[in-house]
Amino acid sequence: MRILSALLLASLALPASGSPQSSTLRGAPSAQRAPSPEGVWRNAKDSVRIRVARCGQALCGRVVQASAEAQADAARGGTAQLVGVDLFRGLTRAPDGLWYGQVFVPDLGRAVDGSLRQAGPNTLVAEGCLVAGFGCRAQNWTRVR
Repeated sequence: MRILSALLLASLALPASGSPQSSTLRGAPSAQRAPSPEGVWRNAKDSVRIRVARCGQALCGRVVQASAEAQADAARGGTAQLVGVDLFRGLTRAPDGLWYGQVFVPDLGRAVDGSLRQAGPNTLVAEGCLVAGFGCRAQNWTRVR
């Protein structure tokens, strides 16, 4: 269940990047732009690390490292090999600045709808619910690089 709460982040949401004008002005300071969620991130226990990167027009988050304990939790849910699994799938950015898509929960062996937001340059908050607002969890991820 540790991975469930760690991976049920389900949704990525990025904060708005300042005013609509600041994001379109040529030469606008980078501090006014939303930080990129692309990179390597770790969960609070550092038992799972993911690489968030573009996958077509969307974002995906693939497991690049998992502890033995995280791997064992995933195996109980039917996920034989955790490294290489996309936990975040098909996340697309909405006008509200959040990234919406699917989050795969290895210890349940299923994907749930979720969102991801970037709470700062080094913090992602993933949220997801099992069913229509029930069984919801949020998890913070910290940038590694």
